[in-house]
Amino acid sequence: MPPLNSLELNDRSDLLSTLQSVSPHGFEKICQLLLRKSGFENVIVTGKSHDGGIDGYGILEINPFVSFKVLFQCKRYKGGVSRSQVGDFRNAMIGRAEKGIMLTTGHYTSEAIKEANRDGAPQIELVDGEKLVRMFERVELGLKPKTVYEVDLNFFEQYF
Repeated sequence: MPPLNSLELNDRSDLLSTLQSVSPHGFEKICQLLLRKSGFENVIVTGKSHDGGIDGYGILEINPFVSFKVLFQCKRYKGGVSRSQVGDFRNAMIGRAEKGIMLTTGHYTSEAIKEANRDGAPQIELVDGEKLVRMFERVELGLKPKTVYEVDLNFFEQYF
C-alpha cells in the first residue's frame, strides 16, 4: 500500500503534465514558490530575458551563522536535460554563487548527472520530474489533499 500522502501514478502524471503546460515564466514563478515553501528566503525570479542563464536566486539559511546564496534554473521539459545545459548553468554561476539547483519536469541524461557532480566544480543539485512531484507533495503545493480508505479484511474476517 502506498503512503497515505503519496500521489497515485495518474495523479503524478497529471501534476507533471500541468507543470509542463504552464508558461516558461509561470514555471519559474511556481519554482520560486516551491523554494520559498521549502525554506529558502528572499527568492527572486530574475525575469524572462537577460537572465544570463540564471532564472533566479535565493538564500538558504543553515543556522544563524551560515547561509548560502543559491542560484536556480528551471527547465519545463518532457525530455532530458543534457550535459551541456548543466555545464552552461555552472558557467553562468561562476562568481555569483557556490551552489546551484536545476529543476525540470523531465529527466537528466547520465552525462548531465556526471557533469553536475564533477569533482573540482561547484556542485549543482538536480531535481527531475519525479523528485519535483515529491517536493510538491511534501509542501502540498498546488495539490488538494484527499483521504483514501481501503477495506480492512482482517476486521471483517470474524464475521464470515
